[in-house]
Amino acid sequence: MSYSHIETIRNLAYLLASVLFIFGLKGLTHPRTAVRGMQMGALGMFVAVLATVMAGGILSWTWVVVGLLIGSIVGALMAIKIPLTDIPQMVALFNGFGGAASFLVAGSELVLRISAGSSGAETGGASQTVAGTGFPISALVAIAASGMIGSLTLFGSMIASGKLHEVSFSWGGKKVWMSNPMLLPGRHAITGVCFAACLVVCALVMLNPGTSAWYWVLIVLAAIFGILITIPIGGADMPVVIALLNSYSGLAACATGFVINNTVLIIAGALVGASGLILTNIMCKAMNRSLAAVMFATMGEVAGDGPSADDVYEGKVKATSAEELAMLFDGARRIVIVPGYGMAVSQAQHAVRDLANLLESRGADVEFAIHPVAGRMPGHMNVLLAEADISYDKLKEMDEINPTLETVDVGLVVGANDVVNPVARTDPSSPIAGMPIIDIDKCRTVVVIKRSLSPGFAGIPNPLFAADNTLMLFSDGKQAFVDLISAVKES
Repeated sequence: MSYSHIETIRNLAYLLASVLFIFGLKGLTHPRTAVRGMQMGALGMFVAVLATVMAGGILSWTWVVVGLLIGSIVGALMAIKIPLTDIPQMVALFNGFGGAASFLVAGSELVLRISAGSSGAETGGASQTVAGTGFPISALVAIAASGMIGSLTLFGSMIASGKLHEVSFSWGGKKVWMSNPMLLPGRHAITGVCFAACLVVCALVMLNPGTSAWYWVLIVLAAIFGILITIPIGGADMPVVIALLNSYSGLAACATGFVINNTVLIIAGALVGASGLILTNIMCKAMNRSLAAVMFATMGEVAGDGPSADDVYEGKVKATSAEELAMLFDGARRIVIVPGYGMAVSQAQHAVRDLANLLESRGADVEFAIHPVAGRMPGHMNVLLAEADISYDKLKEMDEINPTLETVDVGLVVGANDVVNPVARTDPSSPIAGMPIIDIDKCRTVVVIKRSLSPGFAGIPNPLFAADNTLMLFSDGKQAFVDLISAVKES
């Protein structure tokens, strides 16, 4: 088969892969079609990889096979072993791995071009090159972009994963939690200088294509920059950061596609980059915050100026028991459950489903109110509830269910905090002022399941817990639902 025929087949395969990527993203826009969308995206990637390796140019099939085996085994083990509560951490790491792959491929291409140039081989056919080196200007720009974006994505994602996993370490004799904002003195100036240094080194990479030394300096500086822009961000903003890092990984891949002249990598990277930016914008709107506020400020910095927990809770919190709630459920016709990260931590989603099924069998209408940033990543609650085989029709977005909450008999909050905190509507000075919330406080009766009265990531007390129509069930999420199921069956 001639080279032109091979090229035609490869380009057609790339076109098919691109179409599968687009339809895969379309499927991910709704829980009902998300699994099919994911499968289409995976099939598209398989087609793209197969077309690339079958088109020739492989120097050693041994390393290709070894890489496929190692990657497949590690990926399968991660998918099997990692619990759903740790999926956000894994997503953050995957974003980082994408960035690492991009800057390593771009760096390898740079080394190969330098090697080919020093041996007198052709290094490129572009009409516009740099100072007689044979390097196309577009390739050098793409190499620098891939190195900078890929490196900051890798190291920023590692920090984000550590924050999500609530990693701690000792510093100056004190225990420091990565999930808390880590605010360096003069951090904005330091970050700005580091960013400027990255841009200068990007220029040096393009002006000195005969050496790879500046490229690896860029990788180090971009790694520092990625760490600096991530460590000041608190855990409450992690859904936004994950979406943004996902976009960065796509942009790095897109730049690498220009480096190695791979059409499908350019298309796939552009799709991921654009969709990640759109998702980032959606997350920011869901928190009523700008991207700049997320990246350069921290939620909870001004929390100390507000009322203390004692002022909000003292003498007002009403504890309850599973037996009392069973009697409450007995007369309820419409029940809305608001899941939060506490449900994920306690792995309570299956017990939640069992209680919902039991209440429905007794004539109640049970729905789930989903906040866009509940949990640790976009769609976290949807994933958990789908894993428990809860019907997609029962999952209601915040904007859809809020206008009807006044007609709800019982609002049941499990592990959520900031996303149901009414001060977002009532206190302009609050760190979450203006943030759209689920108006669960408007239900006739509110039941909150929590271990304690500890604050959410915003670091502020929640007046909902002390409201006149609220009952608190202090318990582990899963155990609380087991007890509720038992009490309802006995009532």
